Amino acid sequence: MSDPRLGSRLKEVRTTAGLTQAELAERAGVSRKTINTVENGVFIPSTILALGLARALGTTVEGLFWLKD
Repeated sequence: MSDPRLGSRLKEVRTTAGLTQAELAERAGVSRKTINTVENGVFIPSTILALGLARALGTTVEGLFWLKD
């Protein structure tokens, strides 16, 4: 379920890294649909998924996600 308090830079960081959704999904061990739903704010990633995405992109969880005021 989406939460308007969660901000995401996932798509921006992914595209800057030159990765498709499918390539990031493979690196993170999830489906492309999972990446799509996180990027579109439909799905809030679990802690494990957020850590995996950050690792796959060579950044921190805080570099990808934040809470909006």
